[in-house]
Amino acid sequence: MSSANSQLSTFHGLDDMRFSHIDQDLHIKCAVKKNIRLNQQKKLLVLLRGVRVEAGLTQSELASRLGTDQTFISKYESGERRLDILELREVCQVVGIDFVAFIRRLDTDLKSD
Repeated sequence: MSSANSQLSTFHGLDDMRFSHIDQDLHIKCAVKKNIRLNQQKKLLVLLRGVRVEAGLTQSELASRLGTDQTFISKYESGERRLDILELREVCQVVGIDFVAFIRRLDTDLKSD
């Protein structure tokens, strides 16, 4: 290896060391943000299951009322699938909770962190 290549290699090594804390800091911030989102998602899932149970419905009964199958309910309650806003509104209607009241409950749960 030539002297110039050796110096260039050393320079890149120093450059990587000088800026590695930036990547590490960004990684930590992203991990914390992701963890917060996961906790928020868990609270949503608990609430979705809770309103179904409060309504006295099984997953199968709710699915039947929504005109879908039980796996649809299972997937969104487990977080495997997400509901869009219109699907969420329909679930609320079927379980007998006002959509705005559901959102308020979720907001209260999210603020309790």
